[in-house]
Amino acid sequence: MSKRIVLKEVDPESYKVMLGFEKYIAAGKVNRTHKDLIKIRASQINGCAYCVDQHTREAREAGETEQRIFNISVWKDTPLFTEEERAILALTEEVTLISHHVSDSTYDQAAQLLGDEYLAKVLMTIIAINSWNRIGIATGMQPVVRP
Repeated sequence: MSKRIVLKEVDPESYKVMLGFEKYIAAGKVNRTHKDLIKIRASQINGCAYCVDQHTREAREAGETEQRIFNISVWKDTPLFTEEERAILALTEEVTLISHHVSDSTYDQAAQLLGDEYLAKVLMTIIAINSWNRIGIATGMQPVVRP
């Protein structure tokens, strides 16, 4: 891969905007498990190796089990996730794959289970990680190899 820019060095002001968005998400009311699921699933779909590595590590450090992390990509086929988590993962997939639109059934299920305020925070979390994924992929960010 050719050498690409490091956004925070080339355009620090735009990077500060993204960091501000991330601080807003971090301070929000979306619980840690839900944030981790959103960040991992969107990053898997988008193929952002840097973000998958970072967010799976963070989830493990926060107490998420390896079994659940390993099964996020097949969440529909496993009983390991709660009804709320399943609604959040479905919404994450449809927002991430937005060209297919967000179905009424997915949106309605999430709204019913989460309520409007929490749903709004979940949507912003999904939008934030998709933005970070696009930065990571476009600039060729790679995970750090650890021993």
